[in-house]
Amino acid sequence: MEPVVVLALVAAIVVVFLVASSVRIVPQARRYNIERFGRYRRTLQPGLNLVVPVADRINTKLDVREQVYSSDPRPVITEDNLVVNIDTVLYYQITDPRSAAYEVADYLQAIDQLTVTTLRNVIGSMDLEETLTSREEINSRLRAVLDDATGKWGIRVNRVEIKAIDPPHTIKEAMEKQMRAERDKRAAILHAEGERQAKILTAEGTKQKDILEAQGTQQAMILRADGEAKAVELVFQAVHRNNADAKILAYKYLETLPHLANSDNNTFWVIPGELTEAIRTVTTAFGDQSTAPPQEAAAAGADHTSDESGTPQLDAGRTAALDAAAAADEAGKQAAAAVSDAKAEAEAAKSPQMPRRGQTSGG
Repeated sequence: MEPVVVLALVAAIVVVFLVASSVRIVPQARRYNIERFGRYRRTLQPGLNLVVPVADRINTKLDVREQVYSSDPRPVITEDNLVVNIDTVLYYQITDPRSAAYEVADYLQAIDQLTVTTLRNVIGSMDLEETLTSREEINSRLRAVLDDATGKWGIRVNRVEIKAIDPPHTIKEAMEKQMRAERDKRAAILHAEGERQAKILTAEGTKQKDILEAQGTQQAMILRADGEAKAVELVFQAVHRNNADAKILAYKYLETLPHLANSDNNTFWVIPGELTEAIRTVTTAFGDQSTAPPQEAAAAGADHTSDESGTPQLDAGRTAALDAAAAADEAGKQAAAAVSDAKAEAEAAKSPQMPRRGQTSGG
């Protein structure tokens, strides 16, 4: 092989190498920091970029997308001297590749340590109860401190979240007991409220039932009284319309006497004082002479004539008077028998073993 061909081949290889060294392709969402002879020159953007071979070199390759960094649990002391382990999650994004590469040696470690110190400052002013219930406040204060510190590093902290807060085991047991007691308390309160509402509703229902029953009884009594009043009024009108005299009323009164002692609750029976007047009225129904005075009756008897043989004769008036007296005696006997029967029924209802005298006297 001739020297000219060799030189040409070497020159071609050198040219290819130089061309390949001068071309840099940067992927999307990536940034390359270029140094020329050890000094920062520029930052390559995504796409095709040309650099000076041998003189320029890539120092750092950075990802400018939002990234997530989860730190290990770190012990933090609260205001009430309790040690809790807190695990945080950090969302950050590189905004200035040059500052991220040259302003801080390891930005992840720097962010981690800054997060721990800030958490200790924030939680050190809170007790355990406030720490567990104030996560939003802790996140806001932590993000404000990190934004102020990482801004000069070319990093923007988007969000800081507390992933877990682990108190000591004894504190967990105490918290579980407290939580169980609170739940039992709420359950007892709810149960008592339910029973109270049930009793109130039951009482209201009973009250409404009693009221409705009382109203129904009242309406029934009113309707019954109205019916009885109308019946009495109809009877009264019928009696006056038919012009019933005292004789009929006295007879109906005597018919009613035996029914006065039919009730089972009667222990004695009172004979009304109007009985004699009723009997007198009945006797009057059979003859008007029965009510005449004895002197008039004797005079009436003396005025009657005798027969020729001198034997006294009874006229029609005397016969009617005797019939009236007999009717009065019969009515008195019937009334006495009715009274005896009523007393016997009352005594029989009171003492079933005693013989009924009413039946013996009636026979």
